[in-house]
Amino acid sequence: MSDDGERGTPGKGLVQGLAVTLKTMTQRSTTQQYPDVEPDLPPRSRGVIALLEENCTVCMLCARECPDWCIYIDSHKEEVVVPGAARARQRNVLDRFDIDFSLCMYCGICIEVCPFDALHWTPEFEYSEVDVLDLLHDKDRLGEWMRTVPPPPAHDVLGEPSKEEATAERKAAGPGAATAAKTARPSVRRTGSPTAQRPAEQRPAEQEPEK
Repeated sequence: MSDDGERGTPGKGLVQGLAVTLKTMTQRSTTQQYPDVEPDLPPRSRGVIALLEENCTVCMLCARECPDWCIYIDSHKEEVVVPGAARARQRNVLDRFDIDFSLCMYCGICIEVCPFDALHWTPEFEYSEVDVLDLLHDKDRLGEWMRTVPPPPAHDVLGEPSKEEATAERKAAGPGAATAAKTARPSVRRTGSPTAQRPAEQRPAEQEPEK
């Protein structure tokens, strides 16, 4: 039934469907013949997670924030003797860092919460296994994926420098030197009436009351 309550022409929907089929049959197919033709993926696509082991401080943030509990971390403490220090310091040494990709839902929370950039996305997605137990990647296998991590995008020249860049620039310039953050023009915040914002010499003289 049509909107106006009248019955449509019998077979009209079938003819329209066949017309769409004939139209697409005459067009060239855009299907990529995978795996013979590699797909053109975005450079920052979510494939597998790579681990940069030297950046990991075993803070356990990624394991605690993971909603699937698919990250397993073990470590031990070692004493490091610092020349000139009163006593030896302790540091965490990473023993185990495993990610179970059979449980991972690729939300990226572990990469976002990592404060030292130890976890990175890589567009590689061809790591399927016959046995589901082989989807548990240890730290050595996660470290091998680092070679496929794309470089970060270039910094915006018109944007503000990061906190790390500003700190390094301030240390290199020395104490009291002018930096980009100090030489930037401060924004004027206007509050109150326009008369209160003008200098004293530009304000109209107040009229004294008549005696």
